[in-house]
Amino acid sequence: MGLFSRDPDADSGDADTGSDGSAIWQERGFVASAIVIGAVLVCLLVWIFAGGDETPAGQSSPNPTATALPTEQPTGEPTDPAATPTDEPTTEPTGTPTTRPTTRPKPGVGGCKNKNPDQRRPKTAPTAVTWEFEADMLIPLQQEGGPAVMNSAGVRSCFAHSPTGAVLAAMVTLGQIRNPDLTMAVLQERFVANQGRRVALTEGSATPPTQSPETPRMAQFTGFKVIDYLPDRAIIAIAVQLDDAKVASLPVTMAWADGDWKGVLQTDGSFNGEAEPDVLQTLDGYVRFGGA
Repeated sequence: MGLFSRDPDADSGDADTGSDGSAIWQERGFVASAIVIGAVLVCLLVWIFAGGDETPAGQSSPNPTATALPTEQPTGEPTDPAATPTDEPTTEPTGTPTTRPTTRPKPGVGGCKNKNPDQRRPKTAPTAVTWEFEADMLIPLQQEGGPAVMNSAGVRSCFAHSPTGAVLAAMVTLGQIRNPDLTMAVLQERFVANQGRRVALTEGSATPPTQSPETPRMAQFTGFKVIDYLPDRAIIAIAVQLDDAKVASLPVTMAWADGDWKGVLQTDGSFNGEAEPDVLQTLDGYVRFGGA
């Protein structure tokens, strides 16, 4: 079972996805060339990096919009919710393209150490963000939102207890887990300890990650939508530009645990359970956010 699972018999109904509903993730020959960690990571990588032979889109996508979200407060400890939204989002002001500052965030400052982070749900792209390569994928770093800590292995952590912190944590975690040198460490350190993580670690240990054959181009993050936010849980839809024409999106659940945002895996070891990636026609409803 991959981190991003789907029903192989399901028909997406989208003409761009191919007749079997999965061609959009496989037609570029990605599975054969992706970084593999057995069944645990194949689906994850097929989703994020189906555009492995494509050029990260340098063209501006249609202007997206952010999402209005519930405001109720949690009443208990974080659980393992399925990453499927229950509330329909509404339209917010349009996001703006990301710019790259000339200075990097100072380590050990901001992130989870920020005592009063901005609790507003982001309607535009986070500012003062530095994009750095993690293997061949760009991940965002911000002084205020995090990550503020990187351990000796290279795993990044310590994100602000805020909606923006949850967005940054989701992107950085997804970017780092596809690095074969960090995959197992990220699973161990950056995910809530539950049945899903045990399944992923067991399957990952059975087939250690290996470096894929070199690919000249990689898909990149291109936007996000905060589907739901509570102080102990956030559901973030992450959009990835596959090529100049296609963008894929899938919701990821993050939980506030042990003083940081961590990923939540479902009992089958996947992020999304039965939820399938969406192939988006536009980025309407999303905040445009990417380093490519």
